[in-house]
Amino acid sequence: MSVGYSAVHGALDAWIDQHFDAQVCFLQALVRVPTDTPPGNNAPHAERTAELLADFGYAAEKHAVPAADVRAHGLESITNLIVRRRYGAPGAGRTIALNAHGDVVPPGEGWTHDPYGAELHDGAMYGRATAVSKSDFASYTFAVRALEAVARPTQGAVELHFTYDEEFGGELGPGWLLENGLTRPDLVIAAGFSYAVVSAHNGCLQLQVTVHGQMAHAAVPHTGVDALQGAVHILGALYAQNQGYRQIRSRVAGIGHPYLNVGRIEGGTNTNVVPGKVVFKLDRRMVPEEDAQEVEATIRRVIAQAASGYAGITVDVERLLLARAMTPLAASQPLVDAIQRHAQAVLGEPVPAVGTPLYTDARLYAQRGIPAVIYGAGPRSVLESHAKRADERLQLEDLRRATKVIARTLHELLAG
Repeated sequence: MSVGYSAVHGALDAWIDQHFDAQVCFLQALVRVPTDTPPGNNAPHAERTAELLADFGYAAEKHAVPAADVRAHGLESITNLIVRRRYGAPGAGRTIALNAHGDVVPPGEGWTHDPYGAELHDGAMYGRATAVSKSDFASYTFAVRALEAVARPTQGAVELHFTYDEEFGGELGPGWLLENGLTRPDLVIAAGFSYAVVSAHNGCLQLQVTVHGQMAHAAVPHTGVDALQGAVHILGALYAQNQGYRQIRSRVAGIGHPYLNVGRIEGGTNTNVVPGKVVFKLDRRMVPEEDAQEVEATIRRVIAQAASGYAGITVDVERLLLARAMTPLAASQPLVDAIQRHAQAVLGEPVPAVGTPLYTDARLYAQRGIPAVIYGAGPRSVLESHAKRADERLQLEDLRRATKVIARTLHELLAG
């Protein structure tokens, strides 16, 4: 099949250009409905998304995760969406799923634009989730619309998976859809950026460590056991691990070495009280070559050994998240190749296939043997997008180009 500037590709590009203003408005409407996670009340955004999709004639199945499961996960509401578009006879051709997540971290401070205003300025849209990853709600939806308007596929199927649990690990998003047998695609493209195809990524282990001591009056500290000093002792042992991690190098381009971060610490009751309890949360990023069980066992052993060296404290360790690394599947290569060819044609430059130190929902498909890659609308790096920082933004041309790449790729893959 020729993947150069064919008549079909030109027609797909032209349709996307003609409808680009509508695509921008679609994305603005999505950004203007907050999905801060925590607290994670994401069902209203799913309802709004379904309304907008209905305007295009797309019926979105609403799959509400049971409230008890959502609360146990530390969130308020999740409704995942599936849009199924079948072309030709059932069972003929491949089913390609396009997955993007709507949940995002809260905006935080330091914004110069309204984080939910979806303001347009100098060719960019500003707002929380403009880049990660409501942008790919828009790129995937309009790529499918262009495909159906222009190429009119006669076999296979496309599914839009719009889910709401990426920030807490994805188990109640794509993981829940897959576990409950609601979907089983043949190929998956998950939300990403426009200038690289990602076929592998880090894993992530998050633990909550609670250090118990004994409260006492600060005037007589010897009558208590300082949980904070005990925690500092443990933290020193954990941070020492980072030096050894630098000697472990991943063979996957784009991924460096493992590392550990302690992102939250809280404890104590007042300045004149010896703290009786301190809680901290750690994040251990794992390269694809590491074994998750071994990593967790090692961390727990380091904590236990350090705790045993500080008299009077006890420690509880709770796993908060285990997101396994995504390793490249051989069956993903045709998908990688197709996206690379079309991205080079649209962007005018080679688009590498790399790994990323992030972890994503794509792994949940890959763990079930479904070839998955990460590609979508966005800049060359997370830093450029300001994702998870103030003034997150998306260059509108990146949205336009990524939509063209996805539409062309779908056309090639569905044509067989």
